[in-house]
Amino acid sequence: MKQVRLRKGKEESLKRFHPWVFSGAIATIDEGIAEGEVVRVVTNSGDFIAVGHYQEGSIAVRVLTFSDVQIDDEFWHSRLASALKMRQAIGIADNPNNNTYRLVHGEGDNLPGLIIDVYGETAVMQAHSIGMHLCRKEIARALNKVMEGRVKHIYYKSETTLPFMTADDMNCFLVGGSDDNIATENGLKFRVDWLKGQKTGFFVDQRENRSLLEKFSKGKRVLNMFCYTGGFSFYAMRGGAELVHSVDSSAKAIELTKQNVELNFPGDARHEAYCEDAFKYLERAGSNYNLIILDPPAFAKHRGALHNALKGYTRLNQKAFEKIEKGGILFTFSCSQVVTKDHFRNAVFTAAALAKRKVRILHQLHQPADHPINIYHPEGEYLKGLVLYVE
Repeated sequence: MKQVRLRKGKEESLKRFHPWVFSGAIATIDEGIAEGEVVRVVTNSGDFIAVGHYQEGSIAVRVLTFSDVQIDDEFWHSRLASALKMRQAIGIADNPNNNTYRLVHGEGDNLPGLIIDVYGETAVMQAHSIGMHLCRKEIARALNKVMEGRVKHIYYKSETTLPFMTADDMNCFLVGGSDDNIATENGLKFRVDWLKGQKTGFFVDQRENRSLLEKFSKGKRVLNMFCYTGGFSFYAMRGGAELVHSVDSSAKAIELTKQNVELNFPGDARHEAYCEDAFKYLERAGSNYNLIILDPPAFAKHRGALHNALKGYTRLNQKAFEKIEKGGILFTFSCSQVVTKDHFRNAVFTAAALAKRKVRILHQLHQPADHPINIYHPEGEYLKGLVLYVE
């Protein structure tokens, strides 16, 4: 196994089990190391400290283990078995009312660069590093063994997360093959577009927040902005909403929203969907909504975009504050990792002040337990949200 040697004193974060080695911390690299290769990381004096995947860029090594072991079938099996055991312990796996959950959440499951979501009998695997891409077949074999028949199909979907790769098998079934894309979340059905949809096909991380919204929905007139495939919409309908309007700029998303509503509430006239830009819709909308959901895509994917992202969150929330009825409830979110909870709250605070509305925080929301945060990697806390009462 080839080695990456650190600069003097640059091992301190690794001693605290942070799973990233930045390029600026590296003194020397053995000749011939290829992107995605498994390497040993050693201190400047040559002492072992970690094993991980090497990749060119700011994050040069993503640490797989702090033990000096081989990354083999036994390693993958052990890590995946640990991930499943945790989901069983929290009651999310093997739940007859819910066959949708995240099995592997990157650094949160000590597998940086790897995401695996389970939708019924299909697991969708996504690589966010070249190293995980190169190991995809070994991981699929181990996953098939660990799941013991729970999963019959494994779909690999990394064309959008590794856009610089040109392999023919970036989006394909590694195990099995199925056209059955209907899954169940808390008793509600939905179609999963794992072929061309965002992420792995559905936003699994909003499951608990959708359940909370359901409890607030009785008799409400609901506006679901950036609805994607309509998750919040059909939860609101089950909660007894008077009407639900779903808005997204993607025609494909709107079509999936309609299909998902029809799966659960066939012929229900309470729901209407609109393919339109969110800001334009809010601009022309009346003030007849008393429950609004703002769940936009990430406004900032790197620190350089943070300033403009915060301006975007302020503008969006201000418009919602201006439109929502007195006594209305606003669910507002940010999924941008570089936007901290304080950043987001300050943006929403500014929006409320500009709109001159009295606002109270009812709930502070975050990602669910099947999206765990490695205690040594606080950067893994990406989803934040607020439930607000607007006078």
